[in-house]
Amino acid sequence: MSLSCWVPGANGSGFPAEHLPYGVFVEDASSVQTPPRVGVRIGDQVLDLARLAGEGLVEGPFDQPSLNPFMAEGPLRWQEVRERLTELVCDPRLSARVGPALLRVDQVRLFRPFTVADYVDFYSSLEHATNLGRLFRPDGDPLLPNWRHLPVGYHGRSGTIVVSDTPVVRPQGQRREPDGTVVFGPSTRLDIELEVGFVVGVASAPHLPVPIDEAPSHVFGVVLVNDWSARDIQAWEYQPLGPFLGKSFATSVSAWVTPLDALAGCRTTGPVQEPTPLPYLTAAEDWALALDLAVDMTPAGSDRSETISSTSFAGLYWRFPQQLAHLTVNGAHLRTGDLIASGTVSGPTPGSEGSLVELTRGGAEPLTVVGVGRRFLEDGDEIVLRGQADVDGVTITLGEVRGRILPAL
Repeated sequence: MSLSCWVPGANGSGFPAEHLPYGVFVEDASSVQTPPRVGVRIGDQVLDLARLAGEGLVEGPFDQPSLNPFMAEGPLRWQEVRERLTELVCDPRLSARVGPALLRVDQVRLFRPFTVADYVDFYSSLEHATNLGRLFRPDGDPLLPNWRHLPVGYHGRSGTIVVSDTPVVRPQGQRREPDGTVVFGPSTRLDIELEVGFVVGVASAPHLPVPIDEAPSHVFGVVLVNDWSARDIQAWEYQPLGPFLGKSFATSVSAWVTPLDALAGCRTTGPVQEPTPLPYLTAAEDWALALDLAVDMTPAGSDRSETISSTSFAGLYWRFPQQLAHLTVNGAHLRTGDLIASGTVSGPTPGSEGSLVELTRGGAEPLTVVGVGRRFLEDGDEIVLRGQADVDGVTITLGEVRGRILPAL
């Protein structure tokens, strides 16, 4: 049975009382200079948790410009606060006290919701890895020998992770031309990557691996991630050590962090893994999540957008508890604010690929988007990642990730 919320417009909005995602904001046009602080989205409004805490209606470090202090408090506190917030927005007797702490979303400015500690990007979609393998190794096995044995990943750059709606400047770097010459300049094969990120709340101890069945208790919530990629720069530089400048210039994340608890009702059984993973990667419970994902593009100069990809997160081969268990098995430890990204999420059918390099077959088959051809991103193009889940008949809408491409500096 769905909850009934007294906040106008919240019920059935995608941001109902069952959701309550966290963000960091300030009033956009306030005459009083106030520091960024923590809020929760309910419908098309933001509930000012710092104000509520000041009035004794909720407890927590919500007068901070980051979710990190709250995330570090752990699952029991997250659950206590979530239950209290549900009471505050569902009990109409509290509306007179809580109502003054509500602000319209269009009246606030949103910030990156957490301070990023470390950033790890995985390569966990079987379809994505297979598609790229066929493009880059057409005469060989599309999957490298290790892929089905462990979740492949790399350590990224946390300093260039930005919040949704931050413009993305076209990166520059070296690339090799078809005739073999090496040149320096703006990327000509700028791409997207549709990903889901898991935000670590509870740190782990150094040198002690996180057991796979304890991994979910370290995760605070979920964000959409666009790990922008310069394919030409990446192709020239990545061997033998992997991604560098072609991936480190910008990674965009949602302004709203959906609590992992809000998605418990969309857990499902993921793909069968063959061969059976080693014991440290074998979980007692499956943590595949049935999230519907999509990518929209608005070409430069157009006022219309079009969905260019639709897929499901449920088909991801390697799940996040396996990613965290593998990440820490060598003694590396988790820190509050770590971002663990899934890698590009692609599906098995045409139009379900999570990157342009797949959608256009390496640029050989251009897309037509509202009448405009696209192989890769042009200056002025805007991309929006969207996601949602059906949780026991209630729609949970993930915070979008939006970004527009600006010319190289």
